Amino acid sequence: MTITQTVDIPVNRRLTIDVPPQIPVGKTILAFTPVTLEANAASSGKEADSTPLPGGNARTIEEALQMAAEKAADPNRKPISRLFGKHKGIFGGDGVAYQRAIRDEWD
Repeated sequence: MTITQTVDIPVNRRLTIDVPPQIPVGKTILAFTPVTLEANAASSGKEADSTPLPGGNARTIEEALQMAAEKAADPNRKPISRLFGKHKGIFGGDGVAYQRAIRDEWD
């Protein structure tokens, strides 16, 4: 069951919610979606997605893939392999040796 209600968020950002009796008692997920996202989705003819994509401001998977392709095509982009072997670790020395020493302390 989904119930949708548009509310104005006050400056103190506090809402009091009266749950209708049709909603069963127990765990429930509340989702907050700003009206601007719904308005943009309605104007573009697409359904609004209340969960943002990780890694940037892309609103769709297609936009995210395009942004990733642009980053990969950047001629000034430096490979991460240039950092291999540069940092000796937080604890100094060989990281594998340190991990084995820590594990040897376990019972």
